[in-house]
Amino acid sequence: MVNLGRVLTAMVTPFDDEGNVDYEQARKLALALLASGSDGVVVSGTTGESPTLTRNEKLRLFGELKSALGEKGSVVAGTGSYDTRESLELTREAERSGVDAALLVVPYYNKPTQEGLLQHFTTIARGTRLPCILYNVPSRTITNLMPETVIELSRVDNIIAIKEASGDLDQAAKIVDGTASDFLLYSGNDGDTLELISRGGFGVVSVASHIVGNQIKEMIARAGDGKTAEAADIDRELAPLFKALFVIANPMPIKHALNHLGFRVGNPRLPLTPPDEKSAATIEAELKRHTIDLPLG
Repeated sequence: MVNLGRVLTAMVTPFDDEGNVDYEQARKLALALLASGSDGVVVSGTTGESPTLTRNEKLRLFGELKSALGEKGSVVAGTGSYDTRESLELTREAERSGVDAALLVVPYYNKPTQEGLLQHFTTIARGTRLPCILYNVPSRTITNLMPETVIELSRVDNIIAIKEASGDLDQAAKIVDGTASDFLLYSGNDGDTLELISRGGFGVVSVASHIVGNQIKEMIARAGDGKTAEAADIDRELAPLFKALFVIANPMPIKHALNHLGFRVGNPRLPLTPPDEKSAATIEAELKRHTIDLPLG
């Protein structure tokens, strides 16, 4: 079984004041995340503003962060898009950069059939030696990757996991029941993590782990040890934070939270914007309630 870790942070992409990728700050953030509970990072995913990053920016980020983390933590490269050929080419280039795995989102905008999804993911996986993680987030892509399709895709040797962000817990359970024990299910929503772990999930690709990574890691560990009440206590404490970090669309809130705490990551790129005054106040009020794990010095 490929072990990328149980807590993977869907990392923001830091920008400088001119809106350029701040690679040095990205390296610092990735190392800080490992120091505060994360086992690895997902780069150029939804939280990393993948649609606004150029191909060259993505590839440099992949290489810079793998160089920074080395063997201390995993780097998962977000290489999927709505175009199978483009996704395959970027995945192959990411492989050459030394990353540990590829994250392949369900193609958005063009609404493929389940057969199209089956062929899309199979084509990419068979064109690379990288372990591949499927990413199902129908709230953004419109198309839902059905459990039956996931089960069939899990038989491709290097498709090793799914980041399941549909919010459908029964769907997640069907995936766990229908796949081999070495196929891993990661929660794609912080608020679903504990429930998915109880249904056979493995870990989480988290946004909140930017700031409470150790607490999320402890929750998963206690759940795995059968200490369900203790895990539930942590989940209840963190639940309002999970909600506040999605008061408007991700990654606008988490970028504001990091900037507010003093870890500068810049503004999002348009068409995303910093939170409005009301949303910012909601985020800041919730941050005051929590012990922040991320080293800020």
